[in-house]
Amino acid sequence: MRTPTKADLDAHELLKAELRIRGTSLAQIARELGVSDSALTLVGKRMCRSQRIEAALAVAVGVSPQDLFPACQKKGDTMT
Repeated sequence: MRTPTKADLDAHELLKAELRIRGTSLAQIARELGVSDSALTLVGKRMCRSQRIEAALAVAVGVSPQDLFPACQKKGDTMT
């Protein structure tokens, strides 16, 4: 698991704000996916990867996963 940078933490806060604006939250998405709240937090802070969680977060804010997680799309990165 990687350590998040300040940019990662800032992006996570912006994600949470956008979810609130759209009437949902990390906790709500976690319930819908059947995963823990902390799993979404880890992905949101770019500490670990999950294609399913990244896709759900992107849908919730109306963008593609590549747009929401651009730094994670480098060649060689793997998703679970």
